[in-house]
Amino acid sequence: MNKIIITVVGKDTVGIIAKVCTYLAESGVNILDISQTIVQDYFNMMMIADMAKSQKPFEEVSGSLEEIGNQIGVVIKCQREEIFTSMHRI
Repeated sequence: MNKIIITVVGKDTVGIIAKVCTYLAESGVNILDISQTIVQDYFNMMMIADMAKSQKPFEEVSGSLEEIGNQIGVVIKCQREEIFTSMHRI
């Protein structure tokens, strides 16, 4: 597997999950797990996804997600799982 961690943070609006998930599906990225919360109108989502069957490179997916975030007013960050794990190891 080629796992990535995607985080989405920002003011809650209609369609955030739909736009992110639609892009991932169109890119051949499989969502393995998803968690989302809304606290006082602020949206927070974390996804674990598998890029093994995607024809797009990680850099393109990451950049496109960041651009989608800019369009809808949220911050979207995408990291390779091994980098994320190393950064959050205690």
